[in-house]
Amino acid sequence: MNIVQPTTTPALSAELIAKFRGIVGDKYALTDPADIAPYTTEERDLFHGHSPLVLRPGSTAEVAAICRLANEQRIGLVPQGGNTGLVGGQTPHNGEVVISMRRMDRIREVDTASNTMTCEAGVILQVAQQRAAEIDRLFPLSLGAEGSCTIGGNLSTNAGGTTALAYGVAREMALGVEVVLADGRVLNLLSKLKKDNTGYDLRNLFIGAEGTLGIITAATLKLFPKPRAIEAAYVGLKSPAQALKLLSLSQNEAAGTLTSFELLSAVAVEFSIRHGIDVRDPLESKHSWYVLMELSSPRDDAPSTLEAILEKGMEQDIVEDAVIAVNLAQRQAFWKLRDEMSAAQKPEGGSIKHDISVPVVAVPDFIAEADAAVAKLIPGSRPVPFGHLGDGNIHYNVSQPVDGDSADFLNRWHEVNKAVFDIVLRMGGSISAEHGIGVLKRDELPDIKDKTAIELMRAFKAMLDPHGIMNPGKVL
Repeated sequence: MNIVQPTTTPALSAELIAKFRGIVGDKYALTDPADIAPYTTEERDLFHGHSPLVLRPGSTAEVAAICRLANEQRIGLVPQGGNTGLVGGQTPHNGEVVISMRRMDRIREVDTASNTMTCEAGVILQVAQQRAAEIDRLFPLSLGAEGSCTIGGNLSTNAGGTTALAYGVAREMALGVEVVLADGRVLNLLSKLKKDNTGYDLRNLFIGAEGTLGIITAATLKLFPKPRAIEAAYVGLKSPAQALKLLSLSQNEAAGTLTSFELLSAVAVEFSIRHGIDVRDPLESKHSWYVLMELSSPRDDAPSTLEAILEKGMEQDIVEDAVIAVNLAQRQAFWKLRDEMSAAQKPEGGSIKHDISVPVVAVPDFIAEADAAVAKLIPGSRPVPFGHLGDGNIHYNVSQPVDGDSADFLNRWHEVNKAVFDIVLRMGGSISAEHGIGVLKRDELPDIKDKTAIELMRAFKAMLDPHGIMNPGKVL
């Protein structure tokens, strides 16, 4: 699949490598191909890059010095966090220098009065979650890669995850950021303020920009009260339309405590059970669709709202069967089944993936129309939809036909994309809900985004990065 257009990146001389090495120290400048290899490929094995140099700065000052030198010499830079991105945005496709942010992993401050935590970009998401829990707070961003993805990467891609229904996406969890610009200037927007009307909100210019406008080096994150009780249920039902009815019922009954609502197709569940480790179906009989839902309460003595919701769902013929987790281990087992869904598709052969969003009410129609379009295009292909019904974000993945040829199937990536994206756009949706654009969707972006918006994006890029050194070839 040829999706990356080559660009020219100047070769690094030994003298220039020595200058970069001098900024971070010999130990943190990697030039051996074996040491560099983990930074040039990603876990899905879809993107393969190359780089002569990986730099691992330990401070904002070092990042600024790297950018100044790169800008003077016109050297492309690719910032990288946990290397868990899914659209090729963190890969050095054309020999750029990689700036790994993993050493910048300090939590600078925790302020319980302001309910904020200031983290450097290399802090692992799970570490931030744990630090919040230690002070009886919640940092609610949660996704499958939370054990390895970083705060900087989460903000650069505006990550979503399983709790966006209640808490929003990464952009809504950050009060401020610290950013190094292409010319080495440091933009300090690390504010704890919830109210600040002093001009343009520059913070949001860099969140979701995938490192194309500057490198996020730190962020001030919002913390929330830690729930005292969490109820989880795994539900079997007939269709996405019934799941939508259950969502509406749950939102009406839960009074703001519904925090997750995941829609799972039967084939996605089947793959997880078949290929996951210690994964089983929580229900005795099979169903066409499933929902994994959670309610979080500030009280540990509140009556079970979830049980009442499911009883009403059964009375109204929405729910076919359901089980409520009776302990933490069972709740974790529900989520393990959900979290294994992406990895479980790999043993099934080639998989063409989509991270789309449509209005919540349109999700059932989208799935039905996309299934029909894909079946017509590639008979025998297997749609594997699952995702965050509560915010309209569906991971509409398509696995190859059984015993089909993976290479032939993947060569039709763009055909399948077009068929799916046409439906998404007709329904007023987005071709990228939470994974970003990177290079995977870069070429489609000008055709689907408002032309004035594209012009403004290019103008911002030209103003902040006139020499095009910041993650070149990504997004635009």
